[in-house]
Order: sequence, then structure tokens, then C-alpha cells
Amino acid sequence: MAEYICPHCKNPINDDEALLCLYCGGRLDRGVGLMGKIPRQIFIFIIVVLILSFFMLIIR
Repeated sequence: MAEYICPHCKNPINDDEALLCLYCGGRLDRGVGLMGKIPRQIFIFIIVVLILSFFMLIIR
């Protein structure tokens, strides 16, 4: 089990699945699943492209 250091209070967290710090309650900035691994800008770009292609299909 890997130890993770909270970026806010600098206390070690031993829980691999924790998303919040046990000591200060701060977010641990861990990505969960696919959504946490890709940057937000890329995700928004993909959604916009899908919406635009859907509209182009309807207009055609």
C-alpha cells in the first residue's frame, strides 16, 4: 500500500481509495477512472466535437 502525501496539510494518507484528506478534508487531486486521467480541456473539446458532428448530421 503506497503512502500519499496530502498537498494541503502534508500529512501522509495510507488509504489508496481516499479522495479527501482524513486530517484537513482537502481534496487529494487523485484521478478516478477515465475522467480523472484526461485533462478537462481535452474532455470539453471531445464533447464539443461530438455535439457539432451531431448537428452536422441532422442538417445534412
